[in-house]
Amino acid sequence: MNDQAVLHVKGRILVGPEDIRDDLWIIDGRVSHDRPTAVRDIRTVEGWALPGLVDAHCHVGLGPHGPVERDVAEQQALTDREAGTLLIRDAGSPSDTRWTDARDDLPTIIRAGRHIARTRRYIRGYAHEIEPEDLTAYVAQEARRGDGWVKLVGDWIDREVGDLTPTWPAEALRAAIAEAHRLGARVTAHCFSEDSLRDLVEAGIDCVEHATGLTADTIPLFAERGVAIVPTLVNIATFPTLAANGEAKFPSWAAHMRRLHERRYDTVRDAYDAGVPVYVGTDAGGTLPHGLVAAEVAELVTAGIPPLEALAATTWKARAWLGRPGLTEGAPADLVVYPQDPRADVRVLAAPSHVVLNGRVTR
Repeated sequence: MNDQAVLHVKGRILVGPEDIRDDLWIIDGRVSHDRPTAVRDIRTVEGWALPGLVDAHCHVGLGPHGPVERDVAEQQALTDREAGTLLIRDAGSPSDTRWTDARDDLPTIIRAGRHIARTRRYIRGYAHEIEPEDLTAYVAQEARRGDGWVKLVGDWIDREVGDLTPTWPAEALRAAIAEAHRLGARVTAHCFSEDSLRDLVEAGIDCVEHATGLTADTIPLFAERGVAIVPTLVNIATFPTLAANGEAKFPSWAAHMRRLHERRYDTVRDAYDAGVPVYVGTDAGGTLPHGLVAAEVAELVTAGIPPLEALAATTWKARAWLGRPGLTEGAPADLVVYPQDPRADVRVLAAPSHVVLNGRVTR
């Protein structure tokens, strides 16, 4: 056992919403709830500890114009780490970030492969741009390349219509999602508008990103089918700027984006109240900076989600949803320590006193 093998976390350890402990021990990078014996050198950190935060919609390796160089991707991941994000679901990237798996100083990334979009119906340089007859084949390809997820672009601006419209026919979605499930992958989709949602849910989608188009008609369907949403409210905050920039060319789209923005908090709260699973995601990468997970949790609280549930959406519940452990016995020791109780004020998440990744204190 080396001199870095034992770390004592002392204070209030939030193992789960109803499992709060006074001590946690980290031995050889793993969690232990029992004090080790016959150890001479023990480092102690004190405070309120949570499992490493989850950003369930994040893009490591993606910049405004597509893939970025490795050193830029590394800095993106480090920025997330220093903000306490230790588990990332990378919701689509054209970059190959497998090299991060060999780095125990970087967050764990669960990849969804590359976005799959309709031809000329997404941001240039980001996605495979294909037609519906090829959707199943590309979904199968990305299911094999990813870590159990596939990312579709479910709607985007249609230049002929001048507004958001669905990008895939219902029958193509059914076949493609069924193939992903056959291969053991779950499917999520970028969706802003109302019209794309019903077809996606009825085709068996597992999650929807943004989901600003949810209404009283589709929220019960999401709840009934257990379809999760990742609202990315820090991204939705950019809608007025996007609308202003595009209004001259696409006035209907701009007005639509403003309406979606205006009701964003009501949409998220109504979905949560109906029992739709809600998780934290920032949409970092592309045009948004990394390290925004605390801001997104605060946005969920502003929307009306109780603080403890907003914390769960980036800790216990999010990790369980993604199939990763929290602070259970023998789990990798990924945790964040704060000077105050984050349950009392989630804004505490913005200033961790210590970040512990794989048992090593990085901050």
